[in-house]
Amino acid sequence: MTLYFTTGHAPVGGLAELWLSLSCMQTTITTRREWLFILLAGFFVTNAVTAELLSNKLVDIPVSFRLFGYSFGPYVTVMGVLPWPVVFLVTDLINEFYGKAAVRRLSWITAVLIAYCFLLVTIALQIPANTAISPLTATDAEFTKVFGQSQWVIVGSIAAFLLSQLLDAAVFARIKAKTGNRMIWLRSTGSTAVSQLIDSYVVLYIGFVLPGTMPFSEYMKVAPTNYVLKLLIAVALTPLIYAGHIAIRRYLSARRSETSAGSTA
Repeated sequence: MTLYFTTGHAPVGGLAELWLSLSCMQTTITTRREWLFILLAGFFVTNAVTAELLSNKLVDIPVSFRLFGYSFGPYVTVMGVLPWPVVFLVTDLINEFYGKAAVRRLSWITAVLIAYCFLLVTIALQIPANTAISPLTATDAEFTKVFGQSQWVIVGSIAAFLLSQLLDAAVFARIKAKTGNRMIWLRSTGSTAVSQLIDSYVVLYIGFVLPGTMPFSEYMKVAPTNYVLKLLIAVALTPLIYAGHIAIRRYLSARRSETSAGSTA
């Protein structure tokens, strides 16, 4: 005869071993989810902070064409666009498997870490450079030219990052509530289309227009270019998002299958 305690303890008797196996399975699966979240969060934070440091550099997009008698291009964008595809991908995966609340918490944590990076850069700017040992190291003027301007970029990025990420999470959740597990491409691309419209304009305005390093006329050319480029990247990433869904579902279900097989052996 199998006996049970009403206080929530393990059953005594034939089902005790099964109860223990189920408990171990639950712990293992939870651990897998936690490790996966740590990995995704690490990529998220690293690419977000790196984007802020790279955004001080403007690069040309050598694309020119004529349409209806008008000339378009070449275009200019910030180098900070480079790491954002990873941020797009990871944001959607975290939103899909961990929910809107996880994206919000991670966005706030990342904003604090970006501010911490800004603090370290500010301190570094106040410490005189030593070029006596090697003339190849940066002088104060060179260091300030690179990182001094990025302070404004970081300030703008914190504001733009929080606004865009919180908006992205909200739009993603709203679309998912309507579509369920269907149409992954719609909630992924749709949330990015809305959030990056805010991000592309806010970060450039605060980071470049306010400190006077970019004329407003140029801002109105670069900001749309950034937005269209991010949108095209988001569309191009759609197959990777589907691949990420498949890989994560297999990863999370693998341990469940192994544990189930072990308990019945």
